[in-house]
Amino acid sequence: MMSALFWAGLIAAMGNSEPATVAVDETSGQSWVQACEDWDEWDKPGPPFRVFGNTFYVGTCGIGAILIAGDEGHVLIDGGTEAGAELISANIEALGFDISDIEILLYSHEHFDHVAGIAALQAGSGARLLASPAAATVFETGEDAATDPQYGMHEPFPAASVDGIVEDGDVIELGGIAITAVSTPGHTAGAMSWQWQSCEGEACQTIVYADSMSPVSADDYRFSDHPAYLAAYREAIEKVRALECTLLLTPHPTASSMRERLLAGNLADPAACRGYADAIEQRLNRRLTDEQGGN
Repeated sequence: MMSALFWAGLIAAMGNSEPATVAVDETSGQSWVQACEDWDEWDKPGPPFRVFGNTFYVGTCGIGAILIAGDEGHVLIDGGTEAGAELISANIEALGFDISDIEILLYSHEHFDHVAGIAALQAGSGARLLASPAAATVFETGEDAATDPQYGMHEPFPAASVDGIVEDGDVIELGGIAITAVSTPGHTAGAMSWQWQSCEGEACQTIVYADSMSPVSADDYRFSDHPAYLAAYREAIEKVRALECTLLLTPHPTASSMRERLLAGNLADPAACRGYADAIEQRLNRRLTDEQGGN
């Protein structure tokens, strides 16, 4: 495991930046831009890069994965597809980290494109997987829940062992890392978003990894037929809208305009979470209007 002295030296070497501006690493963030397109292929390799402080993007061109590094072990959020797990592992190692130093695995939502690689990453690292009550059974069976709006659309994925349950508002702590769990059902019943702070010297960013939250479903599913689920969905949108958030990341990078922000040289946007929630709410309202028109 990397020592506290090593990690402190690495952060110090990164230098300071103003809280509202995240300077892009020209040798990595821009390399990702050159390698990847908007809405790119899920298993297309993309180079990893530092987002800010101890937060790193280690996903592919089309599917996000986030490493939060610490001197007592690391946290990995999302594991990609089965094939993507190998790419994520390679990206972690390319940054100079050891896969065996990952202590905690988290996720955005329990669909195969984001969690099918979790089992392999868990086996390779020995990390503990934490999941919401609704997602735990999905992880342990590898099959989508019957409550999932997309139920029946996906093939099963490799099951993973859930080592602990996480609820809305829980704070996951590991050394100096503190990540707040935000339950955001809608895209799936067990979906989670995550909020934490990363700092470089005295400059800090409040980072949110917000779930996809899009109202996508099987052809025969109607959100309006599930009033309790719909109410929880709307509550989740409001949670994201209200979050303190200076830098937004999402499971599909293009959903939060990551490539566009990298091109502009500034990943931070204090209005990003509000804008993201507004866009999801608009999509949900359009979907409900379409359902009414189908009566």
